[in-house]
Amino acid sequence: MRAISRLLSMAVFVASGVMVPAQAARGAAPHEVSVRLLAFNDFHGYTEPPGGTVPAPDPAGGAPVRLSVGGSAYLASLIEQRRAGHPNTTVVAAGDLIGASPLASALFHDEAAIESLNRMGLALSSVGNHEFDKGVAELERLQRGGCHPQGTVGVDTCILEGRFKGASFQYLAANVVDARTRRPIFPSHAIRTYRDGRRRIRIAYVGLVLRGTPAIVSPSGIAGLAFLDEASTVNRLVPTLRKRGADAIVVLIHQGATTTGLHDDASCPGLGGDLLPIVSAFDPAIDLVISGHTHQAYRCRALARDGRTAIPITSAGSYGRFLSEIDLRFAPQGSGRPLSISVRNLPVVNDRAPSPLPAVYPSLAPDAAQRALIDTYDALAAPLTHRVVGHIAADITRTPNAAGESALGDLIADAQLAQTAGDGAGGAVIALMNSGGIRADLIAAQISGGEPIGDITYGEAFNVQPFHNALVTMTLSGRQLKAVLEQQWLDQAMPRLLQVSQGFSYRYDERAPAGSKVIAESMMLNGLPVRADASYRVTVNDYLADGGDRFPALREGSDRLTGALDIEALTAYLAAHSPLVPEPQNRVLRAD
Repeated sequence: MRAISRLLSMAVFVASGVMVPAQAARGAAPHEVSVRLLAFNDFHGYTEPPGGTVPAPDPAGGAPVRLSVGGSAYLASLIEQRRAGHPNTTVVAAGDLIGASPLASALFHDEAAIESLNRMGLALSSVGNHEFDKGVAELERLQRGGCHPQGTVGVDTCILEGRFKGASFQYLAANVVDARTRRPIFPSHAIRTYRDGRRRIRIAYVGLVLRGTPAIVSPSGIAGLAFLDEASTVNRLVPTLRKRGADAIVVLIHQGATTTGLHDDASCPGLGGDLLPIVSAFDPAIDLVISGHTHQAYRCRALARDGRTAIPITSAGSYGRFLSEIDLRFAPQGSGRPLSISVRNLPVVNDRAPSPLPAVYPSLAPDAAQRALIDTYDALAAPLTHRVVGHIAADITRTPNAAGESALGDLIADAQLAQTAGDGAGGAVIALMNSGGIRADLIAAQISGGEPIGDITYGEAFNVQPFHNALVTMTLSGRQLKAVLEQQWLDQAMPRLLQVSQGFSYRYDERAPAGSKVIAESMMLNGLPVRADASYRVTVNDYLADGGDRFPALREGSDRLTGALDIEALTAYLAAHSPLVPEPQNRVLRAD
């Protein structure tokens, strides 16, 4: 019976980008059981629309149209709309629901985001790497509830009725275990039962996060945890899930793919990314993969380890801008796997959309309950959010040049140097900033609170650096500094280029072997060569100081002095140096 069911599930063709069982072409059997999943990922606390637009296909065949998308009130409306008439619907997510959040969520320790997600009816989510930004204890508080231990009730925590109930959805983390006991810190999986008349369908959901999480979060936040191989973890669960009667296995994984196609392009041009080798090691018993991390929206397929079974892989971009609608259809009797799985990625078009738009992209009305919730938090945050902290005369962006240097990266490194250079004899002479910690651009025309064009508000600056990292100034020898720079290529496939402050420069050669890419004699500080045996005071954020982003050499820094927060350094620099324009990116040069 299972073999026949498997053959049926493989007998599909693509019509208008939707997978359809072969029997559907002849007229679907009556009373098939359907289950609808509504999925998203990388929400990052964006209760308000993230701004900007995304491209979408023009139904008339012209150039892509631009859509204004996202915002909790609109995502909730679309979820309710797509749930209507489908009683067997579950809302799921693939991690990074919190962390790197805008001020209106971060100011309240991401309780605003959790409250919003609760009201959307989210049921299950894998953990993401950003769920660990504030450590395991804080993640457990967000799951179970309770006021923030360092917060003030009614001011920055427990805003609603003086309490915080925690997430009504369940975090899943099959491959994150206590390093000593080897027990998962959250449930590895959940099984949901769906009924249609006498027919009962059971779907198992397994939660995974990328195994490389320790390299991209603060080591102190995950002390005592082990992150296991994703594929072997879920493969070991398959027999257990089958014994528990699972008709289908869905993996919610915070790891992703990349493609050059638009959000609903099933042809998936240029499909690649770290998710693919993980899926290629999956047991072919896995039916569906809902993914995240890369912030791309896609609906594609990847082959399992048998080299024949094509598993659907989906992602809904980021910041609540898209919603994946996934329909699984099961035979009317007996047991067995899905007859078909169809996927659509729907844009969450808000009422800020440019007008007119094609009729296929109708604007959503905001959900009233969500709007009221968001307004509660926004009103408390407004005095800080809309305070003008500086002025820019042109856009200053994180877009890197060919050497990996960006104008915004330069600005942030300069701000951190300015903040810590005056600390007496221990003052910094160099500042380094990780590019991944720069989360948004400074856009002159962005208006967030009615301020004039070019004015930068605290909220806009916070979106650039939302982590509340403290600045740490340490002593490194010139030899250690070079070792830090060489570690930019620890991952040869994806180098992590640091942004450097004014006065420091160097050249590198991509063709050189690992450990020898930085040209030692090119390292200059204020016109003088950096000496291997000399000592230099270097400022980084505490994430880097702890060895984050694969920079273990920074753990060797001595005479550490912890100071202001990174956002304080940035806003002080904006205030002192306005109006700002992009500086020439000439501090890091390529010799090749």
